[in-house]
Order: sequence, then C-alpha cells, then structure tokens
Amino acid sequence: MYIQGFDGSWLDHPFWRTRFVIEKEKDLIRVRESAVDAVLIDDTLGVAPDQPPAPRKAADWQPPARPAAAVWRPQPVVAAPAQNFGSSYGRAARVFGKSKRAVSAMYADVRLGKAIKAEKLVPMVDEITSSIDENPRAFISIAQLKTRHEYTYLHSIAVCALMINLARELRFSEAAVRDAGMAGLLHDIGKALMPLEILDKPGELSEEEFDVIKTHPLRGHELLAKSSGVSHNALEVCLRHHERFDGQGYPDGLEGDRLSLFARMSALCDVYDAVTSERAYKRPWTPTETVARMREWTGHFDPEMFEIFVRSVGIYPVGALVRLKSGRAAVVIGENPEDPTRPPLYSMPDENNPEARRLEWDGDEIVGMESSESLSVENWEAQRTKLIRRVRS
Repeated sequence: MYIQGFDGSWLDHPFWRTRFVIEKEKDLIRVRESAVDAVLIDDTLGVAPDQPPAPRKAADWQPPARPAAAVWRPQPVVAAPAQNFGSSYGRAARVFGKSKRAVSAMYADVRLGKAIKAEKLVPMVDEITSSIDENPRAFISIAQLKTRHEYTYLHSIAVCALMINLARELRFSEAAVRDAGMAGLLHDIGKALMPLEILDKPGELSEEEFDVIKTHPLRGHELLAKSSGVSHNALEVCLRHHERFDGQGYPDGLEGDRLSLFARMSALCDVYDAVTSERAYKRPWTPTETVARMREWTGHFDPEMFEIFVRSVGIYPVGALVRLKSGRAAVVIGENPEDPTRPPLYSMPDENNPEARRLEWDGDEIVGMESSESLSVENWEAQRTKLIRRVRS
C-alpha cells in the first residue's frame, strides 16, 4: 500500500518520509505501534515512483476506522507573504548580531564555571525562527559567512538556524521547531570546556589532541544535564551529533534506528556548517562542493534525511565572496532557481574597476569561496549589507 500521510506530527511516527510504499513487515509493525491515530492510503497509486509494488502480505491491513469528518487530509502549505530581500537581509543581520553577542557571553560564562539557563535563550531562538520564516536564505547566508576567529560560537548559531530550517522542511510543530533550534544552539557547548590552545590551534590536531576534542559531547551533555530548561532532545543532540548512521561515530557508535530523529538532523547540520566555514587549517568548501562530497560519504548520514536537508539549504549563500575562473572576485547578491550554480553576482571593486557592477554569465564560472581577510576588505559586514540592500531593494 502507498501511504499518503500520517495523522499527527513527525514526532508521532518513526519514519523520515510521509509518502512511501509499505514494503516490509517490520515497517507495517512500526506503523501499528506508532502514536499516530490513522494513516491516509492512496488506492490510486499502489506503488511509489521508481519503487517495486508493495508486498501482498501487507495488503489486508486497514487503518483504524474513524468518523468521516475526522479523516486526515494533507494540508496545503500556506506561503508567507513575500518580503523584500534587502529588508529581510538587514533584519537578519541585526538578529544575528544580537545572537552573536549572547552566545559569546554564554560561552564565556561556561568557561567561568557558571550554569546555563536555557529558558533565557528561548527569546533568541524565537527571533532566529522569525527571521528564517521571513526569509530562510537571508539568515542562513549570514550565519555561514563567519571568519575562522569567530568559528566556535558562531557555529552554534549557524547550526541553530540550519536545524530550524530543516525542522520547517519536515513540517514540525511550533514547539518541535523551537526544540530543534535550542538543540542546535547548545549542541557544541562542550567546546567551551576544551583547552583554548587546542580549539585555536592553526593547523590539524594531533591524535592526542583529537582524543581530547572527542570528549566534548560527553562534557557538554554533563553540563546541560545540570542546567535548567534543557529538553531531552537538546541533551540527545549534544551527546549524539558526532554519531554516524553506520555506527562509526562517537562517543558510543550508535547506528541506524538507534539514533533519534534529532540526532540525525544535527549530524547533517553540524557537518554542513563546519565544512562550508573558513577554518585555520582549511579553506571553506563551496555549498555545491559540500553537497557533492557529503553525498559520497556512504554511511555517514541517514540517506533520506540527507536529501531532505539538501532541499532546505541554498547552494551559494547570499553575501558570499567567490572567486571566478577568470580571476575576478565577486559577491553573491541573490539566487537563481533555474541554475543554483550561477547566482546573480556583483564584481568586487579593484584597481581596474573601482565600482561594483553586475556581472553577466559569459562563460565564466565560480571556482571557490573567498574570505574578506584574503581579499583585504575592510568593514566587510557593513559593506555587504549595504550592497545587498541597495541591489535587492
């Protein structure tokens, strides 16, 4: 049978999809034992695209009888009112700035031995959620454009945003979206307890240093367990964001169904932001390069969740500095839905062209990401926001 949908939220059933063919007896049992009241069966399909027919042994099962008025139907997604991108970007930059100061202070407090009061972070998570709801690309783009000196705590804000955006893609309830954001914000708090000489090392870690860093999920979990207002999902994400779907992660080598939905989400969001960020020992990968490489890491991520995640993120963050094959530097000022690898660009001023100008795709192509430091651009954040607001207004 072809399941068209579940009556309930994503948290009520153990599947990562809402539309698929029941092919295995164990999946049928998981449906029966889940918290959903009913499922919607599409008799007109019977099979999903590119999938074999459902086995006959599942064909005689029917969902529990319910009154006709109570039968669940998929609800249309109501699009939010279109917002001017320039305005959205400016507001997202302000929210990000406030979040940056708050998270920096939180990490400083933890290093001083102070406890975390997660309930005080809820307004910040709500502000980030509102910014993403207004325009997800604006906030996520800003969150991805951090320097290596800010990585440790800005990474937490970026993962918070990615978790919220992915939760929206999965159509979580409002409470679950907030929980996902809070989990992302706190996932790496154990890093605040790591030696600064290891965190700030301008190169790859030795085996001994990496063994120390690998303790941060456990240290963070211990800290959050003693803190107030921390949910089970936030504790789970803190402990499990370095686990892998094939069981080769740490700290406990859990695999497959033993990993919670939130843990699988956090593994994707954590790695994606890490490899697209500038680090002391590596250049940032472009989003296109990142998606291609992550797809090749067989066993690292839940494959179905990975495809959902890819849909939820853009290819090149708006505001990113990029290097073209011709050698020119440019800034991404929008998106191109028809070809995400060719977003609208403005050239960066140089000796030959002192004014920023719109570039045409005349056979050139993006070959990598750049940083404001490598291009020696002063006051880049203010310049970027001003340019994007002017171009997109």
